[in-house]
Amino acid sequence: TVLDIEVTVGRTGVLTPTAVFTPVTLAGTTVSRAVLHNEDNINKLQIGIGDTAVIRKAGEIIPEVVKVTKHTSEVFKMPNTCPSCNAKVQRLEDEAAIRCLNPECPAQLIRNLTHFASRDAMDIEGLGEAVVIKLVQSDAIAKIEDIYSLKKEDISSLDKMGEKSAENLITAIEKSKNNDLYRLIFGFGIRMIGVKAAKLLEQNFKNLY
Repeated sequence: TVLDIEVTVGRTGVLTPTAVFTPVTLAGTTVSRAVLHNEDNINKLQIGIGDTAVIRKAGEIIPEVVKVTKHTSEVFKMPNTCPSCNAKVQRLEDEAAIRCLNPECPAQLIRNLTHFASRDAMDIEGLGEAVVIKLVQSDAIAKIEDIYSLKKEDISSLDKMGEKSAENLITAIEKSKNNDLYRLIFGFGIRMIGVKAAKLLEQNFKNLY
């Protein structure tokens, strides 16, 4: 049974619906969530909250909704405004995705900062999503470049973050300044630019100047 359909905002502003359902066992693991991808897929499945659905693991890994076997409500409608910042959302031509186009959207900021610090990007150990959220909520950072202006006291004052954690994070941030250029390019989160494309750009342009 579909208990809820949650909509989250990714780092590029894409709104992604996820079905939350009564826990079931699939391929040896218990799952209770399945990504519904986009508005077109929701309409194809004709799925709504309270419906009964068949779930499977795509490729034995990712839970997905195969079909709805019992309808008890209206088909779920994607929101007209961003669930994070309440800005109007838009579906661009030739895209299945609905996007929040607000550059100051908090959810996008958190995702962008987390991506920038991730292992394949700038690899800043200790700057995961939980710490990023705390830093954003405390107004210590509001954009990517603010990471490199952080002081030890900005970090140590956060909940569950002591002096040692702060020192380690500052050290990791300093270390990241010596990374290869492709990591920085990938860390910017430019659409259609993965690690491979970032490496090609580094080979061709050598620097950012």
